Amino acid sequence: MEAIDVRDLKVSYDKKNFVIRGISFKVKKGEIFGFLGPNGAGKTTTIRVLTTLIKPTEGDAYVLGYDVKKDGLEIRQRIGVVLQQPSYEWSLSVEKNIYVYGVLWGINKKILLERIEQLLKDFDLDDIRKIYAADISIGQRRRLQLARELVHDSDLIFVDEPTIGLDPIIKRKVLDYFKNLAKQGKTIFFTTHNLEEADYLCDRIAIINNGKIHVVDTVENLKRTYEKERTVEILFNDGNERILDTLRERIGNIKIYTPEVKGEPYKIVTYRLPEVLETINEFIKNNGYSLQWFNVKKTELEEVFLDIVGDRKNEQNI
Repeated sequence: MEAIDVRDLKVSYDKKNFVIRGISFKVKKGEIFGFLGPNGAGKTTTIRVLTTLIKPTEGDAYVLGYDVKKDGLEIRQRIGVVLQQPSYEWSLSVEKNIYVYGVLWGINKKILLERIEQLLKDFDLDDIRKIYAADISIGQRRRLQLARELVHDSDLIFVDEPTIGLDPIIKRKVLDYFKNLAKQGKTIFFTTHNLEEADYLCDRIAIINNGKIHVVDTVENLKRTYEKERTVEILFNDGNERILDTLRERIGNIKIYTPEVKGEPYKIVTYRLPEVLETINEFIKNNGYSLQWFNVKKTELEEVFLDIVGDRKNEQNI
């Protein structure tokens, strides 16, 4: 049984125009599933359906085996939701914020106190545990919100832009925290505009645009599928112009960028990566030059995303 099973889902707010137009996808138990798309693509509406805030107009959706149309209470008892909007009590301390939320969930007091201690450590909140939420920084409030929502031991967690306002060190800790949850068997449904985070965190991703899902796959498969031009960075101790001339003569259709600062690498942009690498290797063997710098830049998830959502006419549903 999948954690999420969406079948030809459609949603209309006015019974005329569909903001979700027949999407289908499955999320496996224990995976981190990225749900990506530009603003207005349909991400929030999809999450509202899956968290039982609204009902679908057409189609079906099952969360942890329960029907979103009929089993809202059962679903809500087993999921956690971390939204962008603030969800904490300004007049309570950091510690009390988490405690009150745990009480509302009906968590056993002994277990709750143990979880609070662990969450305060996990999210670097221990030093400010007695300070009111109104008196802490924006980044600290975001960490408090995460800790507060995660005090409930959920099987499936919906996470919307969890690292907004966090510094790079804490951001990586938060992402690693979700990775560890997945290793423990939890399922994470993750939405973000930060494609580096999605690349680092997600097992698979879906890209939605204009209410339709255009692709569902692993990040690595997407990079291979949408791989186009590659950039090779090179710098020889001598003979840079000779290797560039050799590449132009042998391959022809390449773009070469000369560095503005002396000592920086040259950049070669090409569709014919194997031939470029073979030519460089032969040049080294035949001429005895040595490389000071060599790098082949990988296709980034951002390039894949822009390639997919950049074509607004692409309406094929996966």
